[in-house]
Amino acid sequence: MKIPSALLRFPHRYLCGRAHLKSLTFVSRSNFLCVESAVPAHLCHSKWMCSSKGWSRELCHRAAPEQHAQGLSDTEKGLIDRLYNGLIRGHRACLAEAITLVESTQARKKKVAQVLLQKVLSYHREQEKLNRGKPLAFRVGLSGPPGAGKSTFIECFGKMLTERGHKVSVLAVDPSSSTSGGSLLGDKTRMTELSRDMNAYIRPSPTRGTLGGVTRTTNEAILLCEGGGYDVVLVETVGVGQSEFAVADMVDMFILVLPPAGGDELQGIKRGIIEMADLVAINKADGDLIVPARRIQAEYVSAMKLLRKRSKVWRPKVMRISAKTGEGISDMWDKMTEFRDLMLTSGELIAKRRKQQKVWMWNLIQENMLEHFRSHLAVKDKIPLLEEKVLSGVLSPGLAADLLLKAFKDGL
Repeated sequence: MKIPSALLRFPHRYLCGRAHLKSLTFVSRSNFLCVESAVPAHLCHSKWMCSSKGWSRELCHRAAPEQHAQGLSDTEKGLIDRLYNGLIRGHRACLAEAITLVESTQARKKKVAQVLLQKVLSYHREQEKLNRGKPLAFRVGLSGPPGAGKSTFIECFGKMLTERGHKVSVLAVDPSSSTSGGSLLGDKTRMTELSRDMNAYIRPSPTRGTLGGVTRTTNEAILLCEGGGYDVVLVETVGVGQSEFAVADMVDMFILVLPPAGGDELQGIKRGIIEMADLVAINKADGDLIVPARRIQAEYVSAMKLLRKRSKVWRPKVMRISAKTGEGISDMWDKMTEFRDLMLTSGELIAKRRKQQKVWMWNLIQENMLEHFRSHLAVKDKIPLLEEKVLSGVLSPGLAADLLLKAFKDGL
């Protein structure tokens, strides 16, 4: 590409006459000219490199929290600054208030929460750069059927980690009732010692009956906990259901906790939960249950060999532990750190986190699109009528869905 002589001699005068270059920064060197333009500055900026070989363009995204804060009141900006400063200093009260803010469904509070999250994310990136690009925290998902001893295990495991100098955050995903919409949020009452530990933070989170709710609030709570200096984040799900699949897309390692006598020992294979597990822990392996625990361990070791390998560097392990006596807990942490180190060295951990960010984005899009669809003027009044026709059998669900989608498209 031929470069105009006027550009090389008077670059600022030449380029400023171009309407599409609103903001320019010039960097001149002996062999090339660099021009940066930003339209608008908070979204992205273009860097044009001019050398003897011609022009090359690089698009750079720029995240500026102050641009997102436009339209907020002084009180809201003050709240964001207070929560952010308290959060990065490790104040648990500010962390609790920040998580409450991101869990809110009010439009105004959601906007304030996103500005806060953007600031925390920028701080998080800076800290990761100082840590040579390594993740600041180890995210661990815990699942298992009711009665497996998850809460007892978390308390024993968490106390061991805090004694070793770690800061532990526990996010307990509590299923909401589909009838009343309420949650018990009783996990904290079962971890009395850990809840009093100043290096631990326990937060029950309601699902609000939707997997989207789990994904949005739990993902953002993980980010806030990491911003607060917690280096081990445990995400516990109650029971064995679809929420496990949502949680597995947020964590670095997924652990399945099982009791030694649970009927059909390999029922987990049918559910598909076992396929996501990086480690299976047979809990309550003490007293009279040692023999059943050994048998189930052998069965799961055999079953794991039949599953498709998900990682090039790690084969899922099956361990026996006892949260009551503490036996096997330290060995389990050693296996978990081994997993983290292997995945980090191979690059799989970073790749997994990047993929999870994309999944998180699409989950948010799906959640917000459904909300936008339901509240759209073109379909809002038609939904109850068509639902009634589907219930009475006049219309098939497929045809009713097509009519609503057509009305939505026509109304755009």
